[in-house]
Amino acid sequence: MSPLRLPGPPHRVKDPHQLIAESGADLEGHGLKRTMGLFQLGCFGVGAVVGTGIFVGLSDSVAEAGPAVVLSFVLAAVTCIFTAFSFAELGSAIPVSGSSYSFAYATLGERTAFLVGWCLLLEYGVSVSAVAVGWSQYVNELLDSLFGWQLPAALSAGPGDGGVINLPAVLVVMMAATLLVRGIRESAGATAAMAVLKITILIMFCVIAFTAFEHGNLTPFVSHGAGGVTAGASLAFFSYIGFDAITTTGEEVKNPRRNIPIAIMICIGLVTLLYCAVALAAIGALGPDAVSDKPAALSLIVDQVTDSTVGGGIIAFGAVVAIASVVLAVMYGQTRILMSMSRDGLVPRVFERVSPRTATPVANTWIVAVVFAVPAAFSSLDVVVNLTTIGTLATMVAVNVAVIVLRRRNPEVRGSFRVPLYPLSPLLGVAFCVYLMYGTGWSTWVQFAVFLAVGAAVYVGYGRSRSRLAGRAGG
Repeated sequence: MSPLRLPGPPHRVKDPHQLIAESGADLEGHGLKRTMGLFQLGCFGVGAVVGTGIFVGLSDSVAEAGPAVVLSFVLAAVTCIFTAFSFAELGSAIPVSGSSYSFAYATLGERTAFLVGWCLLLEYGVSVSAVAVGWSQYVNELLDSLFGWQLPAALSAGPGDGGVINLPAVLVVMMAATLLVRGIRESAGATAAMAVLKITILIMFCVIAFTAFEHGNLTPFVSHGAGGVTAGASLAFFSYIGFDAITTTGEEVKNPRRNIPIAIMICIGLVTLLYCAVALAAIGALGPDAVSDKPAALSLIVDQVTDSTVGGGIIAFGAVVAIASVVLAVMYGQTRILMSMSRDGLVPRVFERVSPRTATPVANTWIVAVVFAVPAAFSSLDVVVNLTTIGTLATMVAVNVAVIVLRRRNPEVRGSFRVPLYPLSPLLGVAFCVYLMYGTGWSTWVQFAVFLAVGAAVYVGYGRSRSRLAGRAGG
């Protein structure tokens, strides 16, 4: 029996071989330099993930799920693992900077790829603003621990949180941009150092919190029911956002076909263990009520357990470093996505220009920094978490489908990693993503529908007529 054949390709599919050749993925990148090894790449992944989601967002997840937030983290992790398999295969087979956008372009067509890139503006771009807001909260906690005073609310929170402008949030975005334009070697080194530090801080938190652990704080375990676990998982998923940023390094990492899938698997495994341990330690120490709706919960827990502000100050310092590294890594991913879209003509050409001196997209980086510093200065973290989550889950659905399409249409395009239990694994990835999307609530779905409609209008009004692939094909 002949294998199942998919129908003809959709409008404007970019040949994977052409995509790899244009990016120079098997040689040197598009004006970029291969300087990142496996250790730096793994640290980059951890740097992109561990930050606001666990240091700030944990309290929101606990409010939804209670002690069963541990199950919420596991459910979110399972969703990520199935999708991580797909990212690993595609990142190994098509090692380019475009990540999900490029994978969709090579399989699902230009229109879908543009919308995936549009959703990545939420994941890589808008989440920078959300993460920066969380950084501001821990900066104040650190200042209070060290000096006994905080920045006034007018200068450390947006209008929705009782302030006027969030200057620390703007500052961390601009600092990240400054480091990124200097070069990937400097950025990767800084991210690696910060990743090691924040892992150490979280381990230290677990050690301290477990000294006050009481089993009674975990009962009743599923206090908010299965619905609470699902809602908590949808929020906890925000804590995992960023692992796919590893695939945006395709043109700046050594031996990408081998190192990208390994780094993805290491990142997901390490982060899941850390998150479950932190959640269990936090709730076991003081109970869910002490964690729920507390923005700087980890510092508060250490302060109460040790009856001192020193430990809390150390946690706050770790959070400041951790969240800063997320801003750095996620901004990096956003600039590389825009660079890939610019090469294809779908966004202005300024985003693809690489400085010959620093081998970085300087103008691209500063535009991204300025654009996303604005919501960081004036918005609240809660405003964008669910919208960012549903946008990220939508791109992950596309990536899982892309693996199936690529294997059917281009079986000769393959790297060093293959999705296990194919095609069950990517299908389960789609199912888990859709399940968590459901848990974000109907209002988030409405916002997302409007967001997609705007993206479709931008594609029709700008990208479709300027597409370089269309120009080569004659329309």
